[in-house]
Amino acid sequence: MFKSLILKNRSYRRFNESVRISTEELKDLVEFARLSPSSRNQQALKFALVNEVSKCDDLYESLAWAGYLKDWKGPEKGERPSAYIIVLGDKELGTQFSTDLGIAAQSILLGAVECGLGGCMIGSIQREKIRERFSIPTEQEILLVIALGEPVEQIVIDEVNNGEIKYWRDEKGVHHVPKRKACEITIII
Repeated sequence: MFKSLILKNRSYRRFNESVRISTEELKDLVEFARLSPSSRNQQALKFALVNEVSKCDDLYESLAWAGYLKDWKGPEKGERPSAYIIVLGDKELGTQFSTDLGIAAQSILLGAVECGLGGCMIGSIQREKIRERFSIPTEQEILLVIALGEPVEQIVIDEVNNGEIKYWRDEKGVHHVPKRKACEITIII
């Protein structure tokens, strides 16, 4: 069962934008992060929820999508995320957020998959533009944006071929994600 969640948890970048995600659903996803382990139990992450259409449109303009797909500027209107979670690090509660960020983001995305949704962690973001637009105080470090929605794209996992790890789309729009073989990443000591 857990393996199926992992296999369904891909970096989705195209969604059915008409399927909206409620504030309560977003709070439920944040609850998964809240209950997850936290380094030194500092619990210094905060989560800004965005699901109003106009605010989603504003946030969308501050994001860069799929760096390996050079000819693709991101999802078209109608295929954009219907909600976002902006993950913040409260500098008054902690200073090192990387471990907690990974755990929290993965917990949110696995929860989304379990609810029939999908998402994508986006780190290539215009932080100061987001800070201004959403009035995020300076003691909150903007770490990551998680895009969420009902996925409309097919993603398949391929084996890495000749060391090429870049994801790509075929002529039918199927998104291919190369993964290294287990024997290439496992070291037995």
